[in-house]
This record gives sequence, structure tokens and C-alpha cells, in this order.
Amino acid sequence: MTKKTEQFRRVSRPLDAVLLFDKPLELSSNTALQKVRRLYSAEKAGHTGTLDPLATGLLPVCFGEATKFTIALLDADKRYRATIRLGQRTTTGDAEGEVTETRPVAVDEAQVLAVLTTFTGETRQLPPMHSAIKYLGKPLYEYIRKGETVERELRTVIIRELKLDRLEGNELEFSVLCSKGTYVRTLAEDISEKLGCGGHLIALRRTGIGEFSLDDAHTLTQLEGMDEAQRAACLLPTDRLVQNLPSLELDEVQANRLAQGQRLGLSDSHPDGKRRLYTSGRFIGVGELEGGRLTPSRLLSSVAKAAAQREST
Repeated sequence: MTKKTEQFRRVSRPLDAVLLFDKPLELSSNTALQKVRRLYSAEKAGHTGTLDPLATGLLPVCFGEATKFTIALLDADKRYRATIRLGQRTTTGDAEGEVTETRPVAVDEAQVLAVLTTFTGETRQLPPMHSAIKYLGKPLYEYIRKGETVERELRTVIIRELKLDRLEGNELEFSVLCSKGTYVRTLAEDISEKLGCGGHLIALRRTGIGEFSLDDAHTLTQLEGMDEAQRAACLLPTDRLVQNLPSLELDEVQANRLAQGQRLGLSDSHPDGKRRLYTSGRFIGVGELEGGRLTPSRLLSSVAKAAAQREST
């Protein structure tokens, strides 16, 4: 353990919250995460959906107990703004790769709009070799670095919205709302191939995840220029991650039983499904309702600890 790591561990603190972060260019998602974590001196942190170093934009950072509820954003739809360089194919499908083919570009707005409509709805994508999808326990990008290619299965994704923002010369900019698992780099290649000229992605910016928008995010430069109180004011409570779920208020006795792993019998008037749970207005976790019975799905550690202490006294 380095002296710097030891010093960070000494000053780190428990923190349960969410930060909407605007990831800058050329930083990996993990590097960006660690920079933010150090700014907040947080013991534990995680992010919700990787962005490549050449991509920028919304990267929600979850601290402490909030990391238990990241699945809500990992499964959520994403919004992106992307720019294609038409007429040039590359080895990676983006600006990091070497140009492998050059073709003339002769497309107009009407052609682009017609092609974009063919990609909306359910579509199939072949994951790129330069991706983190694992094959035999290793990410695909490790194989391609060794010059190896492996068989990949087509994946079904949903393109909910696809809009042309700009067409100037050999650059095409579009906005997309898509389901989880969508590779915008692959979408850009497929669009440019259907236009007959080929192309590659030169810019990508994530502008939304679920209910969260880039408009409410903070940059690294902004955070570094703030004092501790100002940075704290940028944080969102943990339950913002599950605002899409209906809420359910429990009394202290019910919350205690749930924290001990017991199922609660509730009125059959409650429809089945997941619920965000509260007691005395305080968020305690997520439960699953089925047939009038409530089962704990994910509860805050503090709730379970408090229940264990009450049981031992």
C-alpha cells in the first residue's frame, strides 16, 4: 500500500449520496470516478454505466449505500448526441482507430432522414470487438489487442428516438434515445454503411439516463473550484435512484421485521411490484410486493444493523 493510499484511507468518510457528473474527454470512467471520490473523501463509490475515454457526458456517481441501487440506472434508457465522420471507415469504428477505407460522400438531408427511420424500433447489433463484453472471462478488447477475433452473438436493442441534428459536408450529427446495451459506435457505423459511404464515430456525449439529465450535472473543474459545503450541495439523496418505483410507508415495527428478513402481510389492495420503502419519511430500501406479501429486496445496511441491535437488547 502506497503512502498516498494510506493517507486517503485515513481521511475517507462514510457518504451515501448520488452525484450527477459530467465526465470530461480522455478520462476513463474509472479514473473520473476516483477523482470525484477523492474530492468527496468518500469511502466507497461506483458509477452507473461506462463511458469510453473519447466519450463525454452524464456519469452518475454513487457513494456508499447508493451503490446498492445502481441497477435502476444500468437498466434505464440512455440519451446520446453523436457525430459521424462520413466517408472513412476505421479499425475501431471511432476516431481511435486507423483508417481502413475511404469513399466519396454524396448524401443529402432527405437520404439521411430516410435511413434514420429504418433504425428506429427493435434492431439487432453485433457488439464491436473493441468493447468490454466478456468472452471466456476476458473482455473482447483484450483479444483484439492480440490480433484475435472471436464469434459474437447479435444482440437485440431498441432505438426509441433517432433525430438528425446536423449535416454539414462529411459530418453527420444525430441524437438518440436507446435501450441499455446499445452501442452507439455500432449504430453510427451501420447508419453510414446504409448511406453507402461508410463512416466512423468522432464524438459522443451522453445527455441523459432515465430521469437524469446532463443539464443538472457538474464538471470536474466546477467541483474542484468549490468548497466542501458547495460540493455537498451538489449531492442527491440515495432514493433519487429509484424514483420510478411507487413508494410505501412502513411503521417502525414493520421496518424492523423486514430488516430481519421477514415477509410482511399487507392489504391485497396493493398491486404487485417493487416499492421504495420509507419509515418515518426516511428511505430504508426497496422491497417486492406479491400477492399482498412484502419481501425485502435491498435494504440500507444501517436499517439491518439497527434491527440486529434491537434484537440483541
